[in-house]
Amino acid sequence: MKKSNVKMAPFDFILFSAVMILVAIGVVMVFSASSYQAFFKNNDSMAFLKKQGFAAVIGGIGMFFMIRYDYHKLKKWTLPTMLVTMVLLIVVYFFKDVNGARRWIPLPGFSLQPSEIAKYMIVLYMAKSLEVKGEKVKTFVYGILPYLLVSGLYAAVILFEPNLSIATVIMFVTLIILFVAGAKWSHFMALIGGVGVLGVVGILIEPFRIKRVLNFLDPWQDAKGTGYQLIQSLLALGSGGITGVTLGKSRQKAYYIPEPHTDFIFAIIGEELGLIGCTLIIILFLVVIWRGIRTAMRAKDTYGTLMAVGITSVIAVQAIINIAVVTGSMPVTGVPLPFISYGGSALLFNLMAMGILLNISRQCNT
Repeated sequence: MKKSNVKMAPFDFILFSAVMILVAIGVVMVFSASSYQAFFKNNDSMAFLKKQGFAAVIGGIGMFFMIRYDYHKLKKWTLPTMLVTMVLLIVVYFFKDVNGARRWIPLPGFSLQPSEIAKYMIVLYMAKSLEVKGEKVKTFVYGILPYLLVSGLYAAVILFEPNLSIATVIMFVTLIILFVAGAKWSHFMALIGGVGVLGVVGILIEPFRIKRVLNFLDPWQDAKGTGYQLIQSLLALGSGGITGVTLGKSRQKAYYIPEPHTDFIFAIIGEELGLIGCTLIIILFLVVIWRGIRTAMRAKDTYGTLMAVGITSVIAVQAIINIAVVTGSMPVTGVPLPFISYGGSALLFNLMAMGILLNISRQCNT
């Protein structure tokens, strides 16, 4: 196995540029989507912009640090950070809920969301462990079951926050990493079936999730209730047309779409920037995914390959789910759009993860 004292090359500038453009668009669109509500709720139209801008700056600093920090050194921090993350996931239950959910730890001027850390800690853990396991991943008991148990534990704790969305992302990413690591097709297909069953159970144990599924099939049957958010999203996308109604002139952000700067910000992009703006966002995500896969294929060691696959999968799965939800292609769920949706914790840890990916690109085979 290659040592970590390799000579550093320039990082992947195309990947870096795509991420930075997404962040820049995100900061602008958070301000545009939130300004109306921020003015009436906080008497400051720039309230959410200030927080998102601050998170972007701190996240940028974290990203540049990780670009220069040899990713091999993360191995020694994996277990301690996993334990700290689990503690933080439990600590959230001791704070007052926000809209019925306990996902955040309030800090001075900032709210920490531990589940945003957990999805990347699973990636670090699996990359480190699977590198050592090698061909033994082809066995179910020794090669697959341990990862299902660990990922399942973190997903279960997050599920009870409740946060089915991030729990689902964690399990999807786990399956992708196992597949890339060499899991047998028979085991892999059984895992997909098992995760599917768990997903159905996760929906059935909460009445509001059942309503979301039924709403997805026909949102107009309860247009003022469970179907309201999706219908308003479709109205925003439809009214934007090809070129949009112009930046800042969205009507749906004026208390039609609830919290338009978070999970449904893509609908505001579609309304203000039109099909052209939405297409640009999708292209940028495709570039990030392409360069992430390229980095994984050219990494010098298994550890780098699996980590690159995991980080890229987190971004890809979230982007696909968010855009599918906003366009009515799947049931409504609370997955934010990476780099764009409002959320300090998400932006901070996504950018740090991109720093790791860029660091791997610096050590790729030429």
